[in-house]
Amino acid sequence: MRVAAVDIGTNSTRLLIADIGSDGELEQLVRRSEVTRLGDRVDADGHLSKEAIERTCAVLAHYRELIDEYECESNMAVLTSAVRDASNGSGFQEKIRERYGLNARVLTGDEEAQLTFLGAMSGRQPSTEPIVVIDIGGGSTEFVVGHNHTAGFHVSLQAGVVRMSERHIHTDPPAARELQQLAVDTRTIFLEGLPPQERAPVMSGIAVAGTATAAAAIDQELEPYDPARVHGYRLMLATVELLLARLADMTEARRRQVAGLHPDRAPTIVAGMILLSEAMRAFELDYVEVSERDILHGSALRLAGIE
Repeated sequence: MRVAAVDIGTNSTRLLIADIGSDGELEQLVRRSEVTRLGDRVDADGHLSKEAIERTCAVLAHYRELIDEYECESNMAVLTSAVRDASNGSGFQEKIRERYGLNARVLTGDEEAQLTFLGAMSGRQPSTEPIVVIDIGGGSTEFVVGHNHTAGFHVSLQAGVVRMSERHIHTDPPAARELQQLAVDTRTIFLEGLPPQERAPVMSGIAVAGTATAAAAIDQELEPYDPARVHGYRLMLATVELLLARLADMTEARRRQVAGLHPDRAPTIVAGMILLSEAMRAFELDYVEVSERDILHGSALRLAGIE
């Protein structure tokens, strides 16, 4: 079955077109990602801006052409934190359905977590030990604890790279006080939302989405980006801390020149490194495995009836 999954997130808009077999084997045909900043100022203003909607719609128009070109049998467009939080989010959802013929769904935090876990665990050998999947987005961070291919505890917490950057970072490069306040705010949100009894049994972690993949690419100085070298990469907490110190000492203009970092992620990558390090500390993880498989893969598998 050929399916198309679109992830319309707070920071980026992504497309996956894939053929999926009855056994759940996924063959990726097309993968695209564009930083569209749909959630720009949603935390402060409470609504999606006209400019952000236009940026996202321009990308969706191109994705619709690719979906038609590849003759996909089914599609799903998932909308996450920014649209959930915005007063005009439902109107944007209807526009996507009507203008681009996409089956647009605003996910609850729980649904987002379930699809993320489904995607992250696909293609992996089952494990009886609890594992946490960490998905740092633009507006929120999802944590899913499970074993084998079954999600257990899951939560969506209101701390993402766009939201926290807008809330705390106001100088370029960021001031030490701003970084400290961002870290304290993040730590508080994570520890309040992650019960100790859910954290304690976890011995390993998988980190998905843009912050984690960017960290793996920067650490390896990948130019151009190479998904094969990012997927499965072991990212140490000590490395994340070193990357944070290095990136926070730069202006945004300098960060745009860093090997392995897409220039469009330069404004939010410092917050991303803080979020990732605090997530790892919350579960006392010395390292995480970076995965290219995330909510996009989970949405594609769900379209094909794979659970």
